[in-house]
Amino acid sequence: MTGESPRHPPGLTPRDEADDLYQHAPCGYLTTDADGRILSANATLARWLGRTTDELASMTFVELLTPGGRIYHETHFAPSLRMHGEVREIAVELRRSDAGRLPALVNATLDRHADGSVRAVRIAVFDATERRSYERELLLAKERAEASEERAQTLARTLQETLIPPIPPHVPGLEVAAVYRPAGDGTEVGGDFYDVFSLGQDDWMVVLGDVRGKGPEAAVVTALVRYTLRALAVTTRRPCLLLEQVNETLLQHSSDRFCTAVLVRLRRREDGWRAEIGVAGHPAPLLLRVDDRTRQLDLLGPLLGVLDDVAYTDREIFLGAGDTLVLYTDGITEASGPLGFFGDERLLRVVDAGRSSSPREVVDNLLGEVLDFQRGVARDDIAVLALGVPGGH
Repeated sequence: MTGESPRHPPGLTPRDEADDLYQHAPCGYLTTDADGRILSANATLARWLGRTTDELASMTFVELLTPGGRIYHETHFAPSLRMHGEVREIAVELRRSDAGRLPALVNATLDRHADGSVRAVRIAVFDATERRSYERELLLAKERAEASEERAQTLARTLQETLIPPIPPHVPGLEVAAVYRPAGDGTEVGGDFYDVFSLGQDDWMVVLGDVRGKGPEAAVVTALVRYTLRALAVTTRRPCLLLEQVNETLLQHSSDRFCTAVLVRLRRREDGWRAEIGVAGHPAPLLLRVDDRTRQLDLLGPLLGVLDDVAYTDREIFLGAGDTLVLYTDGITEASGPLGFFGDERLLRVVDAGRSSSPREVVDNLLGEVLDFQRGVARDDIAVLALGVPGGH
C-alpha cells in the first residue's frame, strides 16, 4: 500500500538491518583510504579469506593480492581507477590465510571530497571460484576439440597423400602427366583424386574423381572409392560395370557423400591404344588429335552414391600417335574470377591451343591459365590428368 513504512525483521532497527546486510552480504565489501590501507571489511570477505575483520583492517588491499595481481594493480588497476573513478569486473586472486587463493572479480569506485581529493576507495569482491572452474573446463574442452580436429586433419592429409600419387607410374608406350592443386592454402583436405594402375601386360586403368565436400569425411570416402576400384578391377575390367559396383558400395556406406568419376581402361595395340571410357556425373574427357580441333567426348552417366539401379555406358576410342586424352575435375570449369567462370569454352580454347604439345605441357599450361584466371588462388581443388601417345608432337 502506498505510503506504508517498509517492514524490517523482528527485533532489527533499520540501522541494525543495514549493518547486517553489509556484514553478511553475498559479496565481499571493503573500504580503503587513498593509500590502499583497509579501513573496514565485511564479515563475508573475512570468512572467504579465513581472516577476521580486525586482521583485514590492519592490512592494505595490495597485501591481499598475489604477486602477479600486485603488478597488475600498479600498472592497470590503480591508474584506471584514478583516471575514470571506477573499474569493473577486474579478475584477481586474493591470498587466503591458509596460503590458498580465492579467484575473484572486483569492482571499485572512488569516493571524493568536494575539492576532488580521494576520501575513500570502495571495493566489492565477488567469489569467482565456480566461474573460474567453468572457464577452465571450457578451455580444456576447447583444447580437446582443437587436438581432435588436428588429429582428424592429420589423418585426412595422410589419407589424401595416399590417394594422389606424387608421380604417375611409368607406362611403356604412353605419356602420363598429372597435376593436383588443393583449394586455398592447402590446409583443408579436398575430395579430388586420381589413380593409374596396371591390370596386366599393356593393360591399364585410369581413374579421376571428385568426392563432394572437404575434410576428413571426404578423404575417407575418397579412399573407399579408390581402393574399391582397385579391388574390383581384378575381376571386372569394363568401366561401366566397375562404376555400377562402386555405386552399390557407396549406397551401403554410412556417409551421405556422393562422388563423380571418369574411368579409362587402356589396352595397347601395335599402332596405339584402345581406350574404353565410362563417366559417372563427371565432366567427360577432352580428346586432342593433332589433325583435328579439340573436342569433348559425348559421354554422360549418373552420380555415384545417389540412386539405386543405375546403368552406365562405355565409349570406346582409339588413341594414335600424337593423340592426347585429358581428364579434369570441375575445379577447372567452375573456377571463378573477375570475368566470371572459367567455363567450358575457355577450357577448350586453352587446351586446343596446345594440342601439339606434350601431356606434361598440356597439364602445366592448363593449371597456369586457371590459376591466373583466379589471380593465383584456387577456390576449389584442381586435378588434371593427360594421357598421350608419343610420336606426333
